[in-house]
Formats: sequence, C-alpha cells, structure tokens
Amino acid sequence: MKFKTYLAIILMTAIVLSCGKDFLEKSPEYSVNTANFFQTEEDAIAAINGAYQPLQWPKLFNMRMWTTDIMAGNSLVGAGGGSDGQETQDEANFVTATDNQGVLDLWRGPWPGILRCNIILEKVPGMAISEAVKNRVLGEAYFLRAHYYFILVRFFGDVPLVLKPLNPGDDLRPMRTPQSQVYDQIIADFTQAISLLPTRESFSGSDLGRASKGAAEGMLAKVQLTLGNWQQAVNHCEAVKTLGYALNSNYASNFDPSNKNSEESLFEIQYVSNAGQGFWSNENQASWLSTFTGPRGADMVAGGWGWNQPTQEFINSYESGDLRKDVTVLYEGCPQFDGKDYIKSYSITNFNLRKFLVSKSVSASYDNSPMNFPVLRYADVLLMKAEALNELGRTSEAEVTLNEVRTRAGLPEVSGLSKDAFLEKVLHERRMELAFEGQWWFDLIRVKNGQYGIDFLNSIGKSNISQKFLLFPIPQKERDSNPNLTQNPGY
Repeated sequence: MKFKTYLAIILMTAIVLSCGKDFLEKSPEYSVNTANFFQTEEDAIAAINGAYQPLQWPKLFNMRMWTTDIMAGNSLVGAGGGSDGQETQDEANFVTATDNQGVLDLWRGPWPGILRCNIILEKVPGMAISEAVKNRVLGEAYFLRAHYYFILVRFFGDVPLVLKPLNPGDDLRPMRTPQSQVYDQIIADFTQAISLLPTRESFSGSDLGRASKGAAEGMLAKVQLTLGNWQQAVNHCEAVKTLGYALNSNYASNFDPSNKNSEESLFEIQYVSNAGQGFWSNENQASWLSTFTGPRGADMVAGGWGWNQPTQEFINSYESGDLRKDVTVLYEGCPQFDGKDYIKSYSITNFNLRKFLVSKSVSASYDNSPMNFPVLRYADVLLMKAEALNELGRTSEAEVTLNEVRTRAGLPEVSGLSKDAFLEKVLHERRMELAFEGQWWFDLIRVKNGQYGIDFLNSIGKSNISQKFLLFPIPQKERDSNPNLTQNPGY
C-alpha cells in the first residue's frame, strides 16, 4: 500500500516530547485545526495513513532498525571506510556515548507516530462515520502506538508513557515510566487492536499492507515471548495460524518486490517507486536498502554503497545445504545476481548482503527501490511458537514446529533434543532465517535476561559488551531539553 503524504494531519505544537521550552512556546508555522479536520471518513483514513509514515523514515526502518544486525555481530558497517557510519561503528564496538546520532534517531523516530496515534484515538471515536471504518482506523492506531512503544522500550527501557496529545499548557517534560507499565500498555493496545481490526483478506488494492488482526496477534506473541510469558506467546501464535498464514514455498519470495504482502507476511513497511520526494527526506517513500547494501563499486544495483557486510563467522554459521544462504548473501562463486558475478574484493569481509537487492530492471535509479521491509513473517511466528513450547517443556511439539522452517530451508529435521539443546537450535534458526531483518539484536538481549547475548557477543570477539550496553543511553540532547529524563545505568 502506498501511504501518501497527507499534510492535513496534526498540530505541530508537540511533535517532539523533549524539545526546549523556547521552541515549544513559538507559534506553530504549519498547523491544522484538528477540530475542523476530523469530519469525514476520508479525514480519518488520511490521519491513520499519516500515523504509518514514521515507520518508513530513516530514523526507523529505512536505516536504523536494520543496522542493529551490525551491532548484533552478523555484519560490519563496511560502507566507504574511515568515519563513514561512525555512529553505527561505535554501537557495534560497544563504545556508544550519549551523543551518538544513531541513538538519537532511534529515540526520536517513534514519537511523531505516537502523537499521531494519540490524536486519532482522541478524535475518531466521536466522529459520525461508519462503524466499520471507525473500528478499523482505531484498531490501526492502537496497533501502531503499541508498535512504536515496543521499539522504544526494547532500546531504552523506561520511557515516557504519553497516551493523549500534548498541547501548550500540558506537561511537556514527562518523566520516564517504568518499562513494566509500558509493556502493560503495549499489551493492552495490541489486545484492543485484535478486537477491532479486520483480517488481512478484508484489504485489497491500495489498502494491502495495513495492520490486520493477524499482524496484531503476531506482534502480541512477540511481546509475550520477550516477557517470557510462554503460554500466552503460544496462544497468539496459534491464533495467527487459524487466520490462514503460511510459509511461502520459496524463501526468496519473501524478498521479491513483485510479491509484497504475501501469504507469509504479517506486517511489512511499505515502500514504492516514483514517490516524488527527495531521497534523504522523511517524506521519501522509496526504500534505502538496495542502495545502501549493494556491493560498492560493482555496478550491480542502482547505488551500491556497501553497507552491512556479513562477517566470516556469520557465513560459517550456515549448515551445509541451507537454501537460504544464496538468497541472503553474496560470496565469490555464488549464483549470479542480475547476470553478474560477485567478486570478493567488493567487500572488506569478502561478502555482501543479497537479500534486499533490487535489479536495475526494477529500480534503475538509487532513489526508487520499491522493496518492502519485513517486520513480521509467519516463519518468525513458527520459531516463536517453537521456542515457547520448548520453555513449557513440550520439546517434541516444538521440534515439529521448528522443522517446518528447516524443511523449507532444505535442512534435515531435528529430533530428540534436550530442552537446552533445543533452545540453542531454535535461536540459531532465528539467526539464519531472519538474518538482516533487524531481529537478532532483540533476540540477544531478551534470552536469559541478556546474558545469552553477552556470551554470544564475547564468543565472536566483541569483548566490550557488558550489561550496560543492552540498553542505549538516553540522548544527552533530550536530557538537556527535558531535565526529568534520567539516564540509564552506566552512562
């Protein structure tokens, strides 16, 4: 679905929660009277479309979210060398400071979306529009608000919990809310979304890709898995299955721009060609991934800036015969990409990312890739269910579920594993199945309260990692603007 830029959406007086007082007291140069705006179904739909937009921006899924795989040890920055991507290099070397630009982006990225959702949840209930449209829009707003907060709480821990639009005269310098309460609200919001949203089959045409009942069930499963609520995670995974999701027969189909929002997809960030906006702007609606991750100097794709270069250790982690390898990475001797051979000198690690590359026949210029970004796939749901079943002591059932994913990958089934051995196997499977989709870092920091991640990162030579770095620091710029924001331990 193409979420167009809707200018008539929100008052600009409180988009950033932690702006300085002088800035907040200025009259807004660009504002819309929301009292006059929320009148028709078209207004409500325009508003919810605007609430999706921050997900597309470089502060979130068009850059910062996928660079977490670099921090998680799957890859190196690569790029142009030297100081190119220095903020990501610092994160990956665990020398992150409070002035890190990538951290600032991730802090600031969700708040405009949260504000837009809060406005919708305040205004839409009183609108005289059809109940079907009202419920869908409210369900999408609950889903998106929960999603934005789920991003924030996993990166930063305690964060301000703001559930209504902030205006001049309100407390514009909120304190951090304990993460347990933030998670309670996330669960409540996803639960509301499940009750209000239609199934994905209700959407067609330009509405494909909207949040659906299945997306909310799947995201709530991930929240419960993160919290260690194993039975709840299983319940929501099973609910997803009843809604008709299935694995694509071919792993590569998940990353084919002509196969967006497929039967395996629960939720994707939507991108389009010919969006008519500047590449570096927030309003840009084309994907950066092919441009950023294409091999540098190879002329294989439009752009080709060489970011996110897989490590030798990651390559060595593939089991023999894993069909996902040739879909995910480029290595010397691999199948050609778009009729061209890969040469290892294109990369400082000898490898490049293949998964999100778009042929020049699809995107002839660097600023026009239509590749969606997968946030949640059915394969992830199966792996979550397998992990949760194992934690409940139902390892033989978990093996059946895990083997669905392994069979598609061309790998032999597993059986007879102990509970501990199965946990290692399913986490390995998550790493390979979901590689470079921004999931591995969150797996590292949730298992065994982060100790799994510390041990793993130490094992691949990242000796700087410690408990401190499992959360990002609260950016100093934000704390300067809002003295009520405390700092995470150790920073």
